Amino acid sequence: MQQSPATQLPLITNDATVLGLLALILGFVFYTSNSEHPVWRKFYQYVPALLMCYLLPSLLNTFGIVSADLSKVDDVAKYFLLPACLALLTLSIDLKAIAGLGNKALIMFLTGTVGVVIGGPIALLAVSVVWPELIGVTGPDAVWKGMAALAGSWIGGGANMLAMKEIYGADGKIFTIMVTVDIVVANLWMAGLLYLAANHKRIDAKNGADTSGIDKLITKVQEYEKKNSRKPELKDIMLILAVGLGAAGAAHLAADFLAPYFQTNFPELKKFSLHSKLFWIIVAVTTIGLTLSFTKVRNLESVGASKVGSSFLYILVATIGLHMDITQVVEAPKYVVIGLIWMAIHVILLFIVGKAIKAPIFYLAVGSKANIGGAASAPVIASAFHPSLAPVGVLLAVFGYALGTYAAWLCGQLLRIIGS
Repeated sequence: MQQSPATQLPLITNDATVLGLLALILGFVFYTSNSEHPVWRKFYQYVPALLMCYLLPSLLNTFGIVSADLSKVDDVAKYFLLPACLALLTLSIDLKAIAGLGNKALIMFLTGTVGVVIGGPIALLAVSVVWPELIGVTGPDAVWKGMAALAGSWIGGGANMLAMKEIYGADGKIFTIMVTVDIVVANLWMAGLLYLAANHKRIDAKNGADTSGIDKLITKVQEYEKKNSRKPELKDIMLILAVGLGAAGAAHLAADFLAPYFQTNFPELKKFSLHSKLFWIIVAVTTIGLTLSFTKVRNLESVGASKVGSSFLYILVATIGLHMDITQVVEAPKYVVIGLIWMAIHVILLFIVGKAIKAPIFYLAVGSKANIGGAASAPVIASAFHPSLAPVGVLLAVFGYALGTYAAWLCGQLLRIIGS
């Protein structure tokens, strides 16, 4: 039998060179996606930059340039950069400021989270009526494992998606399909939210929503931005690295104790991922980030802590892309149906609760995208209402990074019960 490109000896076997190639690819994507050239602007109008960060590295694997099976770059990213990324993305959470947004903002955000948690299992049950082969699978290609990874993306963002992929052991094939589902379905809902933003005054008036708090929020955000932002110095960057990598090291230390402890004393808890070292790393580093958010360390956000964390995130994205088999994307349409049902449950629940509490459409839109889109798109939706509201989207999205670790794991457990 002929070997696939992924199992043949690749053209490049030096991991330092592989990492360099991934860095060049990411640089190319970010340069072109922010270019003012009309060709690139037109291209990225239809092709999301995130998709390119996954797709281009997959070509290295598909054409035998790099082998994902032989390379250890993804292990470095998974065990070092992922924990550091989560720490830096969660340390800036201001729970007091989130509470200050009002109960309706938090209710809509948490409603969006609940919609994702219960929507996934319901969607899997629904499609299994037509495609029964999608359930009853326990291997790494199980649909429920890919959906667990997608739940991470839809309750937090890319880092949570990658974390859930590793915790539940989804293979590259099903993960690639779920990445496609994520991009297709999330972008459809993004278009819907932009329509709502353009018509929010009419919708709020019809629903009798009180939007006076939004104006106060705009003023508060503008004052906060002026007070805290400053140009980062070298010491700031070094402190950011110290916190991120230090938190990662502490999480590894905790996991080295907790994983063997549960393996020895509670063997029956393996099905809940409590025997996984990476599970405890993710939980520990998220907890560390949340704890640091109550200290002065959170001020590192004013000099770009989340930007450094996001750079780690995109390296993670590229290493995951190495495991993609783009020839499997042709199977995606079946799974897009799952995503559409899943998203419909999320959206319907938001509208029901929003109408019941007369929440402004702004809270519904940002609460949804803080879950579904994370920090990448929540500020886009927020600024569609008013440019000064973009940081509010970031605030809720960063909160979603922390919540995503726990809620996506719960969703994964519900999916496991149904799908395995």
